[in-house]
Amino acid sequence: MNSRGPIVQGEEGRTADRWLLMIVLLLSFAGVVMVYSSTALMPVSESGGAVAEDSGAQFIYLKKHVMTLFIALGSMWFFYRMKPATLRRYAYPLLALSLLLLLCVFIPGLGVKINGARRWLRLWPSTFQPAELAKFAMVLSLAAYLSTPRYNRESFKAFMKPLLVMIAFQGVILMQPDFGGAFSLGLITFTMLFLAGTRIRFILYAVAAMLPFLVKLLMEPYRMERLLAFLDPWKYPRGSGFQLVQSFIALGTGGLTGVGLGESKQKLRFLPEVNTDFIFALVGEELGFAGVTVVLCLFIGFFVRGMKIAGRAQSAFSYYVALGLTIMITMQALINIAVVTGLVPTKGLPLPFISYGGSSLLVNFMAAGTLLRISRSDPEHYGLPGRDIRPGRRAGLRARRLRRRPL
Repeated sequence: MNSRGPIVQGEEGRTADRWLLMIVLLLSFAGVVMVYSSTALMPVSESGGAVAEDSGAQFIYLKKHVMTLFIALGSMWFFYRMKPATLRRYAYPLLALSLLLLLCVFIPGLGVKINGARRWLRLWPSTFQPAELAKFAMVLSLAAYLSTPRYNRESFKAFMKPLLVMIAFQGVILMQPDFGGAFSLGLITFTMLFLAGTRIRFILYAVAAMLPFLVKLLMEPYRMERLLAFLDPWKYPRGSGFQLVQSFIALGTGGLTGVGLGESKQKLRFLPEVNTDFIFALVGEELGFAGVTVVLCLFIGFFVRGMKIAGRAQSAFSYYVALGLTIMITMQALINIAVVTGLVPTKGLPLPFISYGGSSLLVNFMAAGTLLRISRSDPEHYGLPGRDIRPGRRAGLRARRLRRRPL
């Protein structure tokens, strides 16, 4: 063990972050357990007993989730083996591919429409949500753009280029419609630009210009219903506030140690989306305050290790990639938990590594593999600022102070 924490030995003596890998595996194990608990409901006969001939149905979701998990582990290994220079080379092509896939969901027969939203592509034997890949691709392309020596933090034109790309992607995602995905993409982009040292006034100008469009989107009847339900869910207990009320009941029922694994009552057709967007409420009911505290600590640990990996990165590109991917995962976890606990209006975002859902799981493991690769601290030589030239907001502020000093 060295002074920077536990490590995993890599090729040529280089190392990867063992703590991050352990956190990801623990979250994934928790996901397998909770997905099974939320979906293993045996059919009941009129006499009150389980229907024996359909007993295999209780493993359907678990089998799909485990199969996706193995594919995701393979993707993590693939991205762990990929050098940052190679990742940088394919950043823009991957962004273009993700946009193409986003447009493909509108092709009849290829796109899948569920609950009024057309967000998925039909890929045997399952489906894939391109918006998840778009977030990953946006982080990589932003990292490639921000790390070029030609990027000027003081230039409004340089700021507008990634902003226009973000708006184009958001426009396609909102057509599906997927407000949560578009909102997440915007948060990731603005956060990376801010941490890269972009002038705050540029960001404020952009937010002010987009505010009317945001208000118009929120005025849609079903979004307005969600907003009103968020303000007072108990006023609409059988309507738009039903899901949030049931989430509160699940969390409140759990108490300190929970009702016991598999003993949830809210999952018996009371709490919608219990295996996906609201799986954190199930954790609270079955495992109580102790269970949700462990999950929160794991995500905090993921954030801390991700920031440490960014701080030890050997190039500006790796620094921004590690920063962006850490923000992408922890921000989604934060929003999901805030939705379940009633701190923000309801949005359709899964809990990373835990919720049932192949697209999110696959992309999150791709991100984890990339972070593990960067944590190996491989020397990177492709004409970018090194770790001794600290990129980001502090560097930008320091440069502006030096320019103001009298000679």
